[in-house]
Amino acid sequence: MKIEDIQDIIYKKEENGICTVTINQPKRKNAMSFVTFLEIETVLADMESDKNAKVLIITGCEEANAFSSGGYFNMNMIGSIPKKILEEIDLTDIAIKRLAMKFWNFSKPVIAAINGLAVGAGFTMPLIGADLIYMSEDAWIGFYFIRRAVIAEFGADFLLPFYIGFQKTKELLYFGKKIAAQEAYELGLVNKVLPKEELMPFVREQALKLIPPKGPSLSLKLMKKTMHNYFKDVLSRTLDLENEALRTLLKTHDFRESLKALIQKRDPTFKGK
Repeated sequence: MKIEDIQDIIYKKEENGICTVTINQPKRKNAMSFVTFLEIETVLADMESDKNAKVLIITGCEEANAFSSGGYFNMNMIGSIPKKILEEIDLTDIAIKRLAMKFWNFSKPVIAAINGLAVGAGFTMPLIGADLIYMSEDAWIGFYFIRRAVIAEFGADFLLPFYIGFQKTKELLYFGKKIAAQEAYELGLVNKVLPKEELMPFVREQALKLIPPKGPSLSLKLMKKTMHNYFKDVLSRTLDLENEALRTLLKTHDFRESLKALIQKRDPTFKGK
């Protein structure tokens, strides 16, 4: 994919080295499709090749009142995707391993500005992709995988226990918890919670501290590489296991029942198969 093919996101580059990705699908509350993920991959590749690009900020468009409502896996949209773009998408990579590992190996700092709801992949993507996560006071996280009878993706099955321990992770995932920004901060999942109107100014201020003349970008690059290197293999294996599990779960009665219940606005009746 080329930069000019991007449609789901808005990508801006500034002369000072700050780059911004804004997820821009307000009608679906910034839910991210396979195309969206490919567009973000394209941005990461563009920034890696651009010596002037120093730091990436990821946020959601204001109209959606959401950072992202998660993955948008609507197979009906496949027919509308241009062939040249479809050829770059791996529809079997349900855990989004390719983008997850590109984020983990990305050499430049990434800041997520979560300015609204962050459900499913709307939080697991910044969890693996962002070096710093800031949330607005009215934002919240939904760990809703169990409600759809699936498991988390983007390596969250390793990262969440690593960040907050097994017991709390299992509570969040087993019961499909929704948590407010302040609780996310207290758990250590985000760096700071701010009033909504202060979020983006603060994030930009932090970004400027990471680039010359205030920040030594080469030092930060090597610091990030050193910290991330040890965990590459375990993340890769976790993503393979997530993909294996998700491919199995999408064929189950419980997954189909969860979709029916969602459409019918009722609680699902699971059978464990």
